[in-house]
Amino acid sequence: MKFDPGKIKQDANKKLKENKTFLARLKSKKPGNLDRIVSDLHTEAFNRINCLDCGNCCRTLGPRILQKDIDRIAKFLGLKPDGLIANYLRIDEDGDYVFKSMPCPFLGEDNYCFIYEVRPKACAEYPHTNRRKFHQIIDLTLKNTETCPAVYEIIEGLKENYGR
Repeated sequence: MKFDPGKIKQDANKKLKENKTFLARLKSKKPGNLDRIVSDLHTEAFNRINCLDCGNCCRTLGPRILQKDIDRIAKFLGLKPDGLIANYLRIDEDGDYVFKSMPCPFLGEDNYCFIYEVRPKACAEYPHTNRRKFHQIIDLTLKNTETCPAVYEIIEGLKENYGR
């Protein structure tokens, strides 16, 4: 199933106010079983959604790239770190390395990542819904509903579990 990035954002925006209110309430309550429920919802969502059918994150989000990422990717590509930086990276307004342009320069037309085995840490952890202390990233999760259909489904599942 292919995903329309415009529709993903449109669906998220339709429920933005509802989701913002719900997540603020959830964040303040910090239910003890939240991490387990999010983990289960994450597994269910990614059993249904194949990232290769979407690739929206790789097309639109510029990950922060750490020095460890630069060294690892450069080695994988047979470049010196300075060569990787010169060819692919820039420093953003926060002083972090990011890709010079989006979509990601390592994303193929088939949504496969040419550097998947050594991708940046931010890419490997995205969309961050399979981590502990989920309540700490609720604001980020709300933002990620605009990009990732799995995150949107996870939020909908949370609303079913905890009531709207």
